[in-house]
Amino acid sequence: MEWLKRFLKPKQDNFIIYLAQQGEKAVEITEALQSYLEKSVEKKHDKAKRIEQEADEIQRILVHELLDTFVTPFDREDIFALSRALDNFIDYVYDTIEELVIFNVEDPVGVQEMADILSEMAHELFLSVQRLSDHPGVASEHARRAKGGENRVEDVYRHTIAKLFSEPSDVHDVMEVMKNREVIRHLSNAADQGDLAADTILDIVVKWS
Repeated sequence: MEWLKRFLKPKQDNFIIYLAQQGEKAVEITEALQSYLEKSVEKKHDKAKRIEQEADEIQRILVHELLDTFVTPFDREDIFALSRALDNFIDYVYDTIEELVIFNVEDPVGVQEMADILSEMAHELFLSVQRLSDHPGVASEHARRAKGGENRVEDVYRHTIAKLFSEPSDVHDVMEVMKNREVIRHLSNAADQGDLAADTILDIVVKWS
C-alpha cells in the first residue's frame, strides 16, 4: 500500500519548481552564449557545458516525477511538452557554443544579434513559468512576448543567410559560410523551441482558466 500512497500523493508544486528551474537554465545558457561571444575562452565553454548537463538532470527528474505521480497541476502531456521544449531550447543554444568551438568560427555573422533576442526570449519564458500557477494571466503576457522573439530571430536568420551567400569569392569563403550557417541554424531551432514552449504555456492557461 505504501507505493499506492506515494503514487497518489499530490506533488503539484514540484512540477512548477522543476519547470522554473529549467526556465532559469534557459536564461543561464543564453547568457553563457553572450559571454562566450564577448571573449571565447575555454572556461566559458566549460561553464556552458555544465549548465546544459544540469538542465538535463532537472528534466530527467521531472520526467521521473511525472511517471511517479497521479495528481498533477496541469495535464501531464502539457507538462512534458513544456519541459521538453525548454530542454530542446537549452540544447540548441549549447550546440551553438559547441560548434563555434569545433568549427573555430572567429567572427560569426548574425550570432550576436540572435543570441541577444534569445536571451530576452528566455527571460520571458522564465517569468511566464514562474507565474503560471498563481498568475496565469501574467504568465500569458510573458508567453506572448516570448513568441515575438521567434519572428525576430527568423528575420535575422533569413537576412544573415542572404548576406552570407552573397559574399563568398573562393572555396575558403564558401567553407566559412557553411560553418556560419550551421551555427545560426541552431539558434533558429532554439527560437522554434522557445515559441513551442510559449504556445504550450498559452494552452495550459486556456485549459485551466
